[in-house]
Amino acid sequence: MNLLLNIIWVLFGGLMIAIEYALSSLLMMLTIIGIPFGLQTLKLAAMSLWPFGSGTTSSGWPSGCLAGIMNIIWWFVGGIPIALTHLVWGVVFCITIIGIPFGMQHFKLMRLAFFPFGKEVVM
Repeated sequence: MNLLLNIIWVLFGGLMIAIEYALSSLLMMLTIIGIPFGLQTLKLAAMSLWPFGSGTTSSGWPSGCLAGIMNIIWWFVGGIPIALTHLVWGVVFCITIIGIPFGMQHFKLMRLAFFPFGKEVVM
């Protein structure tokens, strides 16, 4: 079932979301300061390409303090607009019964967009 839902996701917008995240990641990595943020955007690209059956795990305490500071910086760099976009699309998809699984994936991506540092994508 996850395979079918992932194929539908990719055909109806998931591929475009992943390409946008990958392009923005490459643009962020052009500067040395942007490399950590570009790596986090690659996590979003991987998760948005194949969201059904994948999830995130916390990478543990050693990155805790630095991850918290980087997450706060991330919010101002672009995390809040990305999360709001996923929130809007999640609500739009949840209007219909058929769209609820896709809306739930947008809510999952929204959580990752708020706090990407200190998380690992598990496929």
